[in-house]
Amino acid sequence: MGGKKRIPSPDQLRDYNYAVAGHAGTLCDADGELFIKPCTQTEIDFYQAVETNGYRDFADIMPLYMGELQLTPADVPIQEALMGVIASDGNFKTTKEQIAATIAEVVDQTTWVPTQGKKIKTDKSVVLENATYGYKKANILDVKLGRRLWADDAPAEKKERFDVISSQTTHGKLGFRISGMRVYQGSEDESTLDEEGYKIYDKDFGRVTVNDENVVDAFRKFVFNKAAGIHKALGKAVCSAFVRDLQRIEDVLTSHETRMYSASLLFIFEGEGVSLDAAIEMNNEILDRQSAESYTCPPVSRSNMSLDSRMDSGIALEADDDYDFEADDEDDDELRLPQIYTLKLIDFAHANFTPGQGPDENILLGVRSLLRIFKEMAAEDD
Repeated sequence: MGGKKRIPSPDQLRDYNYAVAGHAGTLCDADGELFIKPCTQTEIDFYQAVETNGYRDFADIMPLYMGELQLTPADVPIQEALMGVIASDGNFKTTKEQIAATIAEVVDQTTWVPTQGKKIKTDKSVVLENATYGYKKANILDVKLGRRLWADDAPAEKKERFDVISSQTTHGKLGFRISGMRVYQGSEDESTLDEEGYKIYDKDFGRVTVNDENVVDAFRKFVFNKAAGIHKALGKAVCSAFVRDLQRIEDVLTSHETRMYSASLLFIFEGEGVSLDAAIEMNNEILDRQSAESYTCPPVSRSNMSLDSRMDSGIALEADDDYDFEADDEDDDELRLPQIYTLKLIDFAHANFTPGQGPDENILLGVRSLLRIFKEMAAEDD
């Protein structure tokens, strides 16, 4: 940050399809640092419950919550409505810090009513830190969790439809399904890549192509990619990093009493090998100059690139290619680590804390299955 922000115009705001799967209509701010997602009151309530009730460990596995944004009336273009937040004093707020400081002033108190299966119409959005911000070429994987996918208030038709999906996919046995993924240089056939060089796997990949027998191969497509410079050792390091975070998520979910339906895990890592190597080296260079306490995580092992200590994936480095560490010695509080990988629990439209009901074994089934798969990939022979 630190003066590098530009005031966004409506034309600078862009549509953002979050994690490839099922998040149409979301927006980012001009710099891509904030993620603005239309949502129901239930999702807002869950984020606020985590914030206000002191669930610090739970907050750590979720996207950083900035607050709620109340959309303006329909006659105002949505791009203009989302280009900033208007505070009560009439001043227009556009930077991340300003939005964080004033977002509470536009909280709407309207009670949400279940839609009984109809398409949700909402004027509410949740404002989050964009988990993909700071990556050069982010590989993104959205995995929907659970064997049961419907909440108690879902109509019978929806319950039946979701039960069919569960029985016909990896949901039934493994407790998860790949909703979609996006892999940089994920194919040697350039005709199958998009304009940015990504291979896109849509929702049909997880519903039709992936099954209990080939599911590990599907995850290998996400991680191991020679064409992008993600060689076997580097891919195994990424898998080991995800193993540690999956263990953390399992611990948190086991220690809390919740019920979540159709929540997902969002996996992200730097998908271009040269950039991934450079990010690891830059982390080490920075951490060599600063105390471990300043960054809350120890350096990555240079000897084997094993990511053998968990890194705080929410930390990003705002730096150009010609970043000068010497010039920024006086601004250490603005120096942030480059992105290597991120794993977050997302999508809380049907999520609640449920004291007295025990941990959510429905969602934990999927987390534990994913943990076994990533352990298997991390241990594969070179």
